[in-house]
Amino acid sequence: MRSVNLAEKFRQFDEHWRPKIVGELNDAYVKLVKVRGEFVWHRHELEDELFLVVKGRLLLKFRDHEVWVEEGEFVIVPRGVEHLPVAPDETHVVLLEPKSTLNTGNVRNERTVSELDRI
Repeated sequence: MRSVNLAEKFRQFDEHWRPKIVGELNDAYVKLVKVRGEFVWHRHELEDELFLVVKGRLLLKFRDHEVWVEEGEFVIVPRGVEHLPVAPDETHVVLLEPKSTLNTGNVRNERTVSELDRI
């Protein structure tokens, strides 16, 4: 066992919207992702998804409302709920989600990441 320094891990990559695996917990991955701009409307049919903002702020749009997630806050998006992550400026996010979770959920496009990097 060892501790993980989030700031150090975030310094190891520059890509946006490309999650990196930094740990495993039961049948879930702990992922880090840098985000900026708008992602894609999508949903995860079988998986809940936790977004914890470490740096910056994240807007999660839902079809019927929006939620701002500030530094030190998190939101859990329940399975099946369509959402659109948006970050006006670069934002650092920790994701906790089942290993089966595809970053674009039910959508396949140029932002879909099928092979995750470990850092």
